[in-house]
Amino acid sequence: MEVTLTVNGADHTLDVPDNALLVELLRERLNLTGTHVGCDTSQCGACVVHMDGRAVKSCTVLAGQADGADVTTIEGIGTADALHPMQEAFRECHALQCGFCTPGMIMAAIDLVQTSDDLDEAAVRDGLEGNLCRCTGYHNIVRAVLSARDNM
Repeated sequence: MEVTLTVNGADHTLDVPDNALLVELLRERLNLTGTHVGCDTSQCGACVVHMDGRAVKSCTVLAGQADGADVTTIEGIGTADALHPMQEAFRECHALQCGFCTPGMIMAAIDLVQTSDDLDEAAVRDGLEGNLCRCTGYHNIVRAVLSARDNM
């Protein structure tokens, strides 16, 4: 099947198998390896990207479902010289350790901030429930999201 989509502002047309997942297209065909595969079952959130402005777990989206979509990955939100406010907050609040969950956590957190009117600690914890971190204990992640909220 032929899939045409925009990823991080660049247009792509690719031939992919009917059963190809969006995460496979991003990692294997476009070499955007910041989107991680942690579980393949939609449990961990390491693969979260934005599709048409909303957070999705790319391990459960068929590449064909992204035909015509605008996809943003962790590589598309900031640069080493100009971090996205959420990336900066994660750095400043020490909201990462091994870093495996961080790209998906950041992408989910950006969506949470953009779609929520009133975020407090409980709302952040609830909003990030589908993203797992085995290292941090979440306290600094919550602090980072609340910090970034004020700069986004």
